[in-house]
Amino acid sequence: MANYIALIHKDADSDYGVSFPDFPGCVSAGPTLDEARAGAEEALALHIEGMMEDGEPIPEPTSLEDVMGVAENRDGVAVLVKAPPLDQRSIRVNVTFSEDVLKQIDLFAQQSGYTRSGFLAVAAKHEIEREEKRKARG
Repeated sequence: MANYIALIHKDADSDYGVSFPDFPGCVSAGPTLDEARAGAEEALALHIEGMMEDGEPIPEPTSLEDVMGVAENRDGVAVLVKAPPLDQRSIRVNVTFSEDVLKQIDLFAQQSGYTRSGFLAVAAKHEIEREEKRKARG
């Protein structure tokens, strides 16, 4: 299992943002550093899953020296994020949406750097975790 470098950025008036130099468009964010890191692992897993579904090659991790050798990366804090096993099996499902909802999903996914499947998986996991937290609070 490979580890990829993620860059964490924080502006004074924003959440923590996370990006992956090896995966342009793979981004995440969170209000706390811990949530940003957790979101980064999930974003990377979903991004790689989408690439595998699309038959795209998964890049080898770039070295820290090469990542930090790029001037625009130097304002981020580099952390390692573990990639999911590449033999993880995806299952194709058939779902139905109204045309307007599907257009909204596709637009949001594209703007956020997700595939449609990746975005739907993130959204589903988010709602499941939210409900589990609500039930745990009583």
